[in-house]
Amino acid sequence: MRIYTTISYKNKSIPVHNTSGDTTHLKHLHCKLNELKLNLDFRRKMKQISAIELVGDVAIFKYADGTKLYMEVAG
Repeated sequence: MRIYTTISYKNKSIPVHNTSGDTTHLKHLHCKLNELKLNLDFRRKMKQISAIELVGDVAIFKYADGTKLYMEVAG
């Protein structure tokens, strides 16, 4: 079951596709984003993200040009 939501990060709305349907992975993603909010390099990368896909404990950040950034979000 897929769950589609939107998260806000620094005044930008980003669609999130949760493929597992488990809301705990979404909570882990929010915690990970809060941990990295002071990381300047990560904030620059987040400005270019067009969508996020959650597959288990991994978040796949998709850019508009087709490239992807993988990040483990498990607590």
